[in-house]
Amino acid sequence: MERQSTYTATATIDDRGILTGWSEGARRLLGYDSSVVVGRPATALLATDGAAVRRALAGRTRWNGTVPLRHQDGRLLELGVLAHRRTSDQGVTDWLAVSAVTPRTQPPRGEPLEEWTFLQSPFPLAVFDTDLRLVRANRRMEHALALPEAAMRGLRLTHIVPESAGEEADRSMRLALESGGPQEARGCLAPDLGGTTVLTPLKDAGGRVRAVCLSGQQPGQDSATRQRASADSGPRVGTVADQARAAQELGEVTVPRLADVMVVDLLDSPRTGEEAGGPADPVVLRRAALRALPDGGGATHGTGTSTGVGTGSGIGIGIGDAVVCPADSPPAQCLAAARPLLYDTADPAVAGWAALDPGAAWLHTSGARALLAVPLLAQGTTLGVALFARHPRRGAFGPEDLRLAEEFTAKAAAGIQQARTYSKSRTTTMALQRSLLPHTLPDQAALEIATRYLPAATRAGVGGDWFDVIPLSGARVALVVGDVVGHGMRASATMGRLRTAVRTLADVDLPADELLTHLDDLVLRLAADEGSADPAADTAGGIGTTCLYAVYDPVSRRCTIARAGHPPPAVVTPDGTVRFLDVPAGPPLGLGGLPFEAVETELPEGSMLALYTDGLLEARDHDIDEALDKMFHALGRPAKSLESVCDRVLTELLSHRPDDDIALLVARTRALHADRVASWELDNEPTVVSVARRYATEQLTTWGLDEAAFPTELMVSELVTNAIRYGRPPIQLRLIHQDSKLICEVYDSSGTTPHMRRARIFDEGGRGLLLVAQLAERWGTRHDRVGKTVWAEQSL
Repeated sequence: MERQSTYTATATIDDRGILTGWSEGARRLLGYDSSVVVGRPATALLATDGAAVRRALAGRTRWNGTVPLRHQDGRLLELGVLAHRRTSDQGVTDWLAVSAVTPRTQPPRGEPLEEWTFLQSPFPLAVFDTDLRLVRANRRMEHALALPEAAMRGLRLTHIVPESAGEEADRSMRLALESGGPQEARGCLAPDLGGTTVLTPLKDAGGRVRAVCLSGQQPGQDSATRQRASADSGPRVGTVADQARAAQELGEVTVPRLADVMVVDLLDSPRTGEEAGGPADPVVLRRAALRALPDGGGATHGTGTSTGVGTGSGIGIGIGDAVVCPADSPPAQCLAAARPLLYDTADPAVAGWAALDPGAAWLHTSGARALLAVPLLAQGTTLGVALFARHPRRGAFGPEDLRLAEEFTAKAAAGIQQARTYSKSRTTTMALQRSLLPHTLPDQAALEIATRYLPAATRAGVGGDWFDVIPLSGARVALVVGDVVGHGMRASATMGRLRTAVRTLADVDLPADELLTHLDDLVLRLAADEGSADPAADTAGGIGTTCLYAVYDPVSRRCTIARAGHPPPAVVTPDGTVRFLDVPAGPPLGLGGLPFEAVETELPEGSMLALYTDGLLEARDHDIDEALDKMFHALGRPAKSLESVCDRVLTELLSHRPDDDIALLVARTRALHADRVASWELDNEPTVVSVARRYATEQLTTWGLDEAAFPTELMVSELVTNAIRYGRPPIQLRLIHQDSKLICEVYDSSGTTPHMRRARIFDEGGRGLLLVAQLAERWGTRHDRVGKTVWAEQSL
């Protein structure tokens, strides 16, 4: 049966009460697929009035209790739920709701004396099973976490304490489970648990690990003892996404606590596996950090320029400079051995290295006597070396110093590795996104256009915002702006797929509302494909993506717009009035079953359209109303060019690097006046073909395009003949002269689409469209609500 094993259902809900995440466990529990619920109000799942839940959550950062929910099949489920209110580094808040589904069995209990000892212990204790789910918590632990055991039972620690400290303890618990030895985890799970937790594997009589016990800091534990016992006290190390800063953190923690001078040198290309050990060879490193204690003074540290020791005088090698270490130098020997090495600087070999190598000048200048070299190792990869030195007055490094140095360095290495991975991932994602966004805007005369794209400056990575400009038939132009949910490589790849799909659908001249309907179906299919491969993907295939699609016709000066959950476009009329266009919002893509509605509006020549993604209005230092006021003010002021308008909008709304991606597209409308467009109503008679040719020739003479008369006559003849033979009246011929292009269009009220076919030698017909295709730069068919238009475009 599906529910015999323990599993966890999780959901994330934004501040508006909209579901933004839905796990596979949530699907198992309530029966709804993520595509059905993500993007919809969370209260729709309640079997009671949502107002009561909102009142219970008001003003809280955490809540636990029983919630009545409605299963997909209609059943009422009374579920224990633990909810955490989270705030990201960028100030974005949401709720994480978790519920553990456990078999209906009691957790194991011991003999009375053992049970009393566990429950009444003065130390906070919790027991986690081999799946790292909580099975027992004593009274001190319940008090420390301010949660009853029943509310935590079956949950992972990361769901009980959804912060970095919970993740660190969860990793250490896994290590204790796998290694069979006790582990320590830094980070404060709760104020009463101190800064360190101890994870002890619990074994059966055969030595097999059956569970892990988490215990908090001992009451009244001596602060000096805690400092010697763990590298958790003092500043944290390995906590940032910038590898230079991660290296500097190591110096901040170890100087003066462990050493008087600390240096971190990193390899440009980390070594893995067998590359990490072997005979010592000369090695090229790059200086990442240097922190030193002047003679009895405060610490100095490198910040990106040559860094001094003591009085701060230059030492030749600056932060970021290359350091060449000979094979017999301590850094090279340490990297070759892949373990910590202790040195006395009075040793002739070390003294010679310090005196002659510019990379070791800091050692000679500082007057240090003891040197400890520790390799930076993370996940089987050697990243570089950390060097610790002490002045003679502090003596040599002891075993406890070595243990602390290894612990500090391991944490720093983990941070540096994480920073390198993040940097590489961000660079790859940025390169992918740049390759998917338009490099240059297409040549078209209907609109003057300027664009901006700003990637997010957060650890979440680059998002999936995009814009596009697509020339259509009949001198029209389509404008597209979209925003894929999420960040990183997956969001960028999804953006590329959706952008390609929009261009393909636009190429067949679908109306705006029909295009979004087809795109909605595509997102559902992509979500189904990706969801089957990765059930935990809450935003698989682009569910929740927003998109706005607009088509401007310079002949009629009308713009047709439809949107799928996207912010509305702003328009600035020639007199400077700024307003939003009233376009029905429509649902985000991937929800399915809901219609999209297009509206058509006339835009006077010289009007300005502004299309954007929501990151533009979500700055942390102002609310949405203030952001809208600023945007309207920036758009309404006169400017020399659209480039200036884009810069002004971004300057007005952004005071720092954005927390979310921003795409901005500004377009000023142009018009094709009556002297550039000619049209004629034609009779449904074969004899009218020669009349149509004459009309076309005379008009080209008027435009001074006599050199284009011959190919235009042939195309007009073939298209009008097809309309008379295979179409239905009324029939209309239209010529459009737009800068260096000449467009010929023939309309009839039949909905059949013409196709080229291969004519046999003795066939009298079948070559007309083939001839049109050879003469025209491009051609196609555009279907209207009634009838169709076959068009052909020449380049002049």
